[in-house]
This record gives sequence, C-alpha cells and structure tokens, in this order.
Amino acid sequence: MTSSRSPISFIATTEPGKAKTFYSDIIGLVLLEQSPYALAFGDGANMLRVQIVAGFTPASHTVHGWQVTDLDRDITDLAAKGVDFLKFDQLPQDASGIWTSPDGHKIAWFKDPSENILSLTQYAEA
Repeated sequence: MTSSRSPISFIATTEPGKAKTFYSDIIGLVLLEQSPYALAFGDGANMLRVQIVAGFTPASHTVHGWQVTDLDRDITDLAAKGVDFLKFDQLPQDASGIWTSPDGHKIAWFKDPSENILSLTQYAEA
C-alpha cells in the first residue's frame, strides 16, 4: 500500500436520522453523501462512513475517536449539546469523565445514538 491513500472509518447505525443529526449538528462533521446504505461525513482530511444496517450489537470498546487540543473546552461544548460522558468503574476519572493515562494523555468517552463508543484524546505535551 502507498502512503497516498486516505483512511475511511466505518461505524454502524440502525437509525440514520439520529446519526445524521448527531454527527452533523452535535459533532460538527460535514455530510458529504447520503444514500440508502450509508451517511458519509468529512472528518478532517478523512471520511467517516456511517453504515445503515438492519441490526447490530455495539462494541464494548472505543470504535472511533478524535485527537483534540482542548479537551475541557470540547467536553463543555458537547455537554451543552446534550452529550453525556461515560464513567468506567475500572478507571479513575475526574468529574467531567476525563481519565489521565500514566503518560499524561487525557481521554474522555461518550456514545452516539446507536451506542457506539467514541472518544476524545488530548495528548500530553512532549
């Protein structure tokens, strides 16, 4: 494979209307294409393709995430739009749901309307 290829991420939904609103209005991605099979969003320089499926079981782990520069601001912005951040019993998280990894990276998780687990990561300065 060559480095000139761009990745495409795939997420599934059984409710395309809710997914379209979530990824467009709440996350802020640009809808590039809508078909009976998928919603395609511009996600930075790449594409996020939300596949429309008849049924699926959401994964119990993170399926997609974004690197951010100001995690606190992004959490505040998303929470104002109704996004709830997840708390995990096995992780020491602050009141906002942020876990700080041993190397100083900060991560917060949330779900889309189809229960896909998404994350925001602010990497520690080197």
